[in-house]
Amino acid sequence: MRMSGWVLVLGAGLAGAAQAQTLDCSNAMTQREINACLGRAFEAADADLNAAYGQARDQMRQIDSGLSPDQQGAELALRDGQRAWISFRDNACAAEGFQMRGGSGEPMLVLGCKARLTQVRAQDLWTLAAGMEG
Repeated sequence: MRMSGWVLVLGAGLAGAAQAQTLDCSNAMTQREINACLGRAFEAADADLNAAYGQARDQMRQIDSGLSPDQQGAELALRDGQRAWISFRDNACAAEGFQMRGGSGEPMLVLGCKARLTQVRAQDLWTLAAGMEG
């Protein structure tokens, strides 16, 4: 699995002293490197998701502000949907991880799944945030 564009610094204990090494995620070779790169990919996707959610929430608030109180609920629906989606993502990815349960590759499957699904969800939220503009 190639992770282009990522460079990480990993700390490795060596006789009690930490030794840092630079990791090029476009050329990750070991399971540890791959897991670290996927962890960073998930962190980046999650940051994008949070930004997209904030924009989508603002869009839903704007929609609610134009409705009578008995018609409002866009922001609440988004919040509840997002909470359900997070539960779905975490459980679906845990299920994928069972293919390598207990092995060093389990985090690779789980983190890869979380990064993939989070990227898709973030794009969905960016589209929602754009509203009817495009």
